[in-house]
Amino acid sequence: MDKKIPLMIDPGGSHEVQSSARESWRMFEIMAEFVQATERLACIRPAVTVFGSARVKPDSPNYLLTEVIARKLSDAGFAVISGGGPGVMEAANKGAYFGKSPSVGLNIQLPHEQHSNPFQDVSQTFTHFFARKVMFVKFSSAYVIMPGGFGTLDELMEVLTLVQTEKIRRIPVILVQSAYWGKLVDWFRNTVVEQGMIDAADLELIRVIDRPEEVVEAIFQHYETRGFVPSGREREILFNL
Repeated sequence: MDKKIPLMIDPGGSHEVQSSARESWRMFEIMAEFVQATERLACIRPAVTVFGSARVKPDSPNYLLTEVIARKLSDAGFAVISGGGPGVMEAANKGAYFGKSPSVGLNIQLPHEQHSNPFQDVSQTFTHFFARKVMFVKFSSAYVIMPGGFGTLDELMEVLTLVQTEKIRRIPVILVQSAYWGKLVDWFRNTVVEQGMIDAADLELIRVIDRPEEVVEAIFQHYETRGFVPSGREREILFNL
């Protein structure tokens, strides 16, 4: 005899109606978040996004290294985008803030850990992680990934997946500090590639760099034959992101 899950019915239907209405209005909130962020960021180009741990302290080597990299990027003409919080995010904004180009913070509302740093020429706060992640990708000409935890790894894998699947144009993805990232890249090469989960050519999407000046050079080298402005095809891809 077939067993069936009993259908639970609210006689008044009030719970379903309230839930549906709440979800509908939430869609408008998400749309507003995208629209507002797009209007604020559309003219800030070229830009480089810097990711890394929120937990590093201002006197730590990673903080100081990030600050130097961001300052060099800013003085070279790149707006610097970070997550707007403490740690590496603050260092990235601080370096750019005292440079020639804008410092941009894309903040997120979290119950702990995240608070806005004061080194932002342009600040935008998000409620939804996915909306914020789209803005990082849509307006960046390169990703610079400093040492970090789950959030940093999430952003790294996100951009690699989008480039690999041609959902965005190919941009430089630079991992800073070979001592931190080297074993991860070795695992990609010796396990993930070896077992056929990715192609060996996919590793060419990543650069591992230690020196701040080489970060800037790598970005310029990537664009020296094509310029920073997206092609018509690339604009269409980003439009449909």
